[in-house]
Amino acid sequence: MRKKSYRKADGQPLGELIDKLFKAYGLDHKMHEIDVLKGWKEMMGIAIANRTVDLKIINKVLIITLDSAVIREELANGKRVIIERVNQYAKKEIITDVWFK
Repeated sequence: MRKKSYRKADGQPLGELIDKLFKAYGLDHKMHEIDVLKGWKEMMGIAIANRTVDLKIINKVLIITLDSAVIREELANGKRVIIERVNQYAKKEIITDVWFK
């Protein structure tokens, strides 16, 4: 005898349901931010990633804490490039400014 299935015929993939849930609670932007922070090494390279002490996004501002004043100066001169790389990586506007500590 076959067991009765409680599955509905109009089921959706779990990924789609999770995306809808994040959008409903306004967490989709935060998930993009987390993806960007995890991809920092890939975006900026090993040398910069190794010198990065802390990295966070607050109100569309990327705050970077570095342990090298030389790299901090170099990156400060290329803020526009960082903003473009981060937003391109995220495929949407995640940040609008960069601050250094």
